[in-house]
Amino acid sequence: MLVTLCVTVTVAYGVLYYAFTVLATGIAADTGWSGTAVTAAFSAGSLFGAIAGIAAGRALQHRGPRVVMTAGSVVGAAGVAVVATAPSLPVFAVGWLIAGAGSAGTFYPPAFAALTHWYGARRVQAITTLTLVAGFSSTVFAPLTAALGDRTGWRATYLVLGGLLALTAPAHAAALRLPWHPEPAADARPARPISDRSILASRTFVLLAASGALTSLVMYASLVHLVPLLQDRGTSVQLAAWAVGLSGAGQVVGRLLYPALDRRMAPNPRAAAIILVLSVTVLALAVVPGPVPLLIAIAVVAGAARGLFTLIGATVVSEHWGPDRYAALNGVYNAPLGVAAALAPAAGAAVAAGTGGSTGLFVVLGCLGLVAAALTAAAGAGPAVRTPGAGAARVGGPGSRARRGRGRTRPSSRP
Repeated sequence: MLVTLCVTVTVAYGVLYYAFTVLATGIAADTGWSGTAVTAAFSAGSLFGAIAGIAAGRALQHRGPRVVMTAGSVVGAAGVAVVATAPSLPVFAVGWLIAGAGSAGTFYPPAFAALTHWYGARRVQAITTLTLVAGFSSTVFAPLTAALGDRTGWRATYLVLGGLLALTAPAHAAALRLPWHPEPAADARPARPISDRSILASRTFVLLAASGALTSLVMYASLVHLVPLLQDRGTSVQLAAWAVGLSGAGQVVGRLLYPALDRRMAPNPRAAAIILVLSVTVLALAVVPGPVPLLIAIAVVAGAARGLFTLIGATVVSEHWGPDRYAALNGVYNAPLGVAAALAPAAGAAVAAGTGGSTGLFVVLGCLGLVAAALTAAAGAGPAVRTPGAGAARVGGPGSRARRGRGRTRPSSRP
């Protein structure tokens, strides 16, 4: 199951996200549509995918990841096919809306829900493994897309990539077959069950979601505008591109550190510390004039913080409210983060224009990150009784009925 998710999530991000960053210029040149319009269509799909994640989370809570992720693969592939064959800009935009709906069932959140539910006490290790592998999606798909685009054109390239995404549907159907919704043990049930609505309206959830959205905005806006900032410092485009690549490598290093932080720090202090590191590095990029190796080193540390925050977003719901209602709650939690990520490029450009350049933008982003860290630190523990063992079946243990897929699975007791 974990191997399958590592492959399918990597493919989903490569086809539905990273391929566009390579093909966007060629699409505009071939069709005559403006680059702004082409990017706006893609951004609309990303926004729709973030909002659709709420419905996907609810469906996953009731039906399990097999149905949701299989459907997501089919819908995503259909959307890519519409994009590839679009005769006009409106149809192109509709294709991206369909693809966005597919991303709600194939990106990190549903995969995190599956691993959280089935891996129990080992969920952090499983989620870390997934993010380490899928973190190389751009490394694989950017050059692959470029090679295909040069030989066949953007339309044929998207048809090939859409076919590859379609192959993840039978993979999801075959691998995600473990029982879903085991009954919690009697001693694991909270004495006073608290509804999802109460959790979503709680001060803790609201502050954590607001902090996550601000952090997502800081992460993606600073990444998108890193090249212009380094160029303002006199760096060549090629060297700035290398800095972005090394920053991405820093994400992988950061994720390797997360299990150790998970063992040593409580959830909110851990999240606040990671956001604080991100904010300080963003501010440092704004105020440090050079030399270039120092700026690149700062960018790598910022990348490590981004990689760590991906795992914070994956575990924050289960840390506070346990794994039983993870799918539905995490869908709501991730919606503002996805919206912020989709709006980050345009918002960053607007702030840069208003402040006179990339330096002003990074100062604003660093300050927003400090606000996000403060919100996380002030969030508290939440209103729900935390039951980390309830409903989470261990995977792969000797004689495990979950592994064999027979009957209903009782949760294992955990320290």
